[in-house]
Amino acid sequence: MTHLQVGDQAPAIDAVDQDGKPVNLSDYKGKKVILYFYPKDDTPGCTAEACNLRDNYEALQEQGFAILGVSIDSEKSHQKFIGKYDLPFPLVSDADKKVVNAYGVWGKKKFMGREYEGTHRVTFVIDEEGKVEKIFEKVKTKDHTNQILEAYTS
Repeated sequence: MTHLQVGDQAPAIDAVDQDGKPVNLSDYKGKKVILYFYPKDDTPGCTAEACNLRDNYEALQEQGFAILGVSIDSEKSHQKFIGKYDLPFPLVSDADKKVVNAYGVWGKKKFMGREYEGTHRVTFVIDEEGKVEKIFEKVKTKDHTNQILEAYTS
């Protein structure tokens, strides 16, 4: 799905979070970043994934990870999603689709026989120097934290 590969320089992110604050990947230099792309706020799979990361947030931080979620939803939608589920990490609003296109996660999808354009659920782990370290294209929404941590312990 994505055109990026492990070892590639991660594309810059120049967007805003749920509060309209600028988000730049360069602000996270020196940390590993779990950059997860998801289709839509407050939908079953996206909620399961966000809550799994929320429930394991401290464990991920202890391992040196920062978390950034990205969807094309508005800042206001992100604020509601964060408030409803008490998410402790920022959500990037990518309404102009610059970030999803830069990471190659926007494209054709199928649901119930219907084809449409949308965001594919993909997670990138960006290393301390801004390079793509891992890519998860088959995300287990209810167990994503273990999926990530197992990739670092095996």
